[in-house]
Amino acid sequence: MSKRCERLVDAGRRQFLRGGAVAAAGAAVVTVAPGEAQAAPASAQLDYPSNKLSNVADLAVNEPVDIEYPDADSPGVLLKLGTAVEGGVGPDGDIVAYSVLCPHQGWFLNYNGDDKTFNCPGHYSRYDAEAGGQQIWGHATQNLPQFTLRVADNGDIFAEGCSDLIFGRPSNVL
Repeated sequence: MSKRCERLVDAGRRQFLRGGAVAAAGAAVVTVAPGEAQAAPASAQLDYPSNKLSNVADLAVNEPVDIEYPDADSPGVLLKLGTAVEGGVGPDGDIVAYSVLCPHQGWFLNYNGDDKTFNCPGHYSRYDAEAGGQQIWGHATQNLPQFTLRVADNGDIFAEGCSDLIFGRPSNVL
């Protein structure tokens, strides 16, 4: 190796070590002292405006109803599963709603009523409708966004937020 190359390699090592020392010092500055309270982690819930989707009386078990939430550019489904699930609403705790845009690349998902999953025809990701849209197979790196629902006394169902960022949106701002 030439003398010039050796000096460049040595300079690169010094720069790398200097950068590591700066990073370690920065990490030490943000360390919380013992006994100090730490801030609670931010909720993943994305707040969108409240929109009426349907009424409990209009739903049949395992028959998805097409919805748009939080706006016309965001297709989703409202679904009565037939068994109570975490995050489910309504008299039986079995009504949920999800975005039907695959979090991986935005393909439209298909619902399979036999195993209560959403399936992507693009790269075969699968999501469990009974487990909060949890990914059970495929290329996606996040679960299916689930809409937060509220049921009024008259049975009207409202969407009031979303668990994750909907595909194609850089933020939760409309």
